[in-house]
Amino acid sequence: MRSKSRFTAVVLLLAAPLAASAETPRTSAAWTAEFYTHVGIVTNLVYETTPQGPQTLDIFQAKDVRGPAPTVFFIHGGAWIHGTKDDMLGYTLPWMEMGWTVVNINYRVAKDAPAPAAVEDCVCALRWTAANAGKYRIDLSRLVIAGASAGGELALVVAMAPPGAKFDGSHAVGPLPGAVAVVNFSGVADVLDLLEGPHGQGFTATWLGGVRGREDLARRLSPITYVRPGVPPVFTAHGSADPTVPYGQAVRFHAALTAAGVPNQLWTVAGGKHGAYSPAEYREIYVALRAFLARRHLPAGP
Repeated sequence: MRSKSRFTAVVLLLAAPLAASAETPRTSAAWTAEFYTHVGIVTNLVYETTPQGPQTLDIFQAKDVRGPAPTVFFIHGGAWIHGTKDDMLGYTLPWMEMGWTVVNINYRVAKDAPAPAAVEDCVCALRWTAANAGKYRIDLSRLVIAGASAGGELALVVAMAPPGAKFDGSHAVGPLPGAVAVVNFSGVADVLDLLEGPHGQGFTATWLGGVRGREDLARRLSPITYVRPGVPPVFTAHGSADPTVPYGQAVRFHAALTAAGVPNQLWTVAGGKHGAYSPAEYREIYVALRAFLARRHLPAGP
């Protein structure tokens, strides 16, 4: 269990750049300063126990919530080889300010278990969320799945893959809820593209491990594989100069979504690197994201 003082320190460090993401900065700054007045936190809830140990999630929810609340299920990044849910507080604060409940999850990275364990864990955590929706006042009819970098890939696959993709692992208990939208920050759309060729990255090979047929596994793990009519709307923010996940992946992915008739928006950060944007650029992203949510008739303001 993390101490309240540790969370407070992180919130205060993040307050200045993230407060600017709201349309009313003065109100946003006040909200951040009064964080614990507004938001209740339940940490390190165990959603499954794996051979490598328990996998956990945190829930952040407005203290004055009256009924089932819109919820974002957030998946951290880290190239599938490192990172934890604690790294994502900066991405989740704007959602809390908009009144959303946040479910922020851990999963097994490559040093614990190779692919597709991370996807299986995310699916398990999503089933846990559905099973505990009543207890934690989660509105499954207003569920957004979101992630950053590797977490963007995981969010897209979890939201888009059909049951035949077989990412249930050994903990397939209860129904898997659908998402009304997916929010993807600089996520991987084509895992195979990062496994080999000019865009190959060593972390991709590490995550996939040395199994035979890993090219086929890479295709199974690629969100672009699952583009088809009827998948949830997708919002992506991606830098045009991203040296880690090529911007061209986002362009191809969103072109495929458009061709399939799937509502989508690609927000391009001109000259942006891999998730390394200026405060002004983050403000623009969150203004665009709020408009995207509003078009889906989802809460989009403080």
